[in-house]
Amino acid sequence: MKLAIGGKGGVGKTTLVSLLATSFRDNGKKVIVVDADPDPNLAGALGFKEAGDIVPVAEMRELIEERTGAKVGAFGSFFKMNPTVEDLPDRLSMEKDGIRLLVMGTVKGGGSGCVCPESVLLKNLITHLILNRDEVIIMDMEAGVEHLGRGTSQSVNMLIIVVEPGRRSFETAERIKEFGDDIGIENFGIVGNKIRNETDKDFISQNAGEIPVLGFMPYSGAVIEADMKGIPASEADEAIAKAAREIMEKLSS
Repeated sequence: MKLAIGGKGGVGKTTLVSLLATSFRDNGKKVIVVDADPDPNLAGALGFKEAGDIVPVAEMRELIEERTGAKVGAFGSFFKMNPTVEDLPDRLSMEKDGIRLLVMGTVKGGGSGCVCPESVLLKNLITHLILNRDEVIIMDMEAGVEHLGRGTSQSVNMLIIVVEPGRRSFETAERIKEFGDDIGIENFGIVGNKIRNETDKDFISQNAGEIPVLGFMPYSGAVIEADMKGIPASEADEAIAKAAREIMEKLSS
C-alpha cells in the first residue's frame, strides 16, 4: 500500500497520516511515513520527543553532494541523475513504536520544477520507497505533490485529499486533483475532517463530485490538546482513532 496525502494547510492531513500509520501498524503491517511537507511536523504528531532536532534530507548538504557529485547551490554543474539511495530509508529514518519516519523536507530555491542535486536526490528516494519497498508507505505531501514524478505516480495506490467543511478547502482539493491528473495518478479519495454534524458530512459529499469519500473524522478538541502536548492523536481520542481504522479497512479491502 502506497498512499500520498494532500490538502490545504490546517485541514488535518498530518493528523490523518499519523492515524493511518498507527492503524496499519496495529493491523500487523510494517509502516514508513514520509514527511514531504515544506513545514514538517509529522514527527510531533507521532509523538517523537526529539522532533525539533530532526534534519530533513533536503538539508543534508554533505549527503547530497556525496550522492550526486555536485555542490549544493552550484549552477551549471554536472551531477548524477540516478544517485544511490537504497540504503537511505533505513539509515536516515527514525523508529518509534513500530513506525518508521523519514523527513524529506523541500527544495527551498530554484522553483518547484528546478533540476538540482537536492530535488534529484529527493525524487529518487521517493521513487525507491514507492517502487522497491514492501512496507506500507504513507506520504504527507505538500499541495503540489511535486515530489512525485511521472514514473512514480502510477504506482501510488491512491492520492487522498483531506478536506474540511468549507469552500477554500475544496478549491485547494481541486488544484491537488489537477496536479495528480497531470502526473498520471489514477486513484483519488476524499477524507472529511473536523466534522461536527450531518450538515458537514452532506457538504463534503456534495462537493466531492466523482471522487469517492473514504470516511469522516469528527472534530476533536482532544486532538488539538494532544498536539500541544506532543501526544499522538491516536492516544487522545478514541472516536477519531476509530474513524481512521475504518478508513484503513476500506483502503485494505
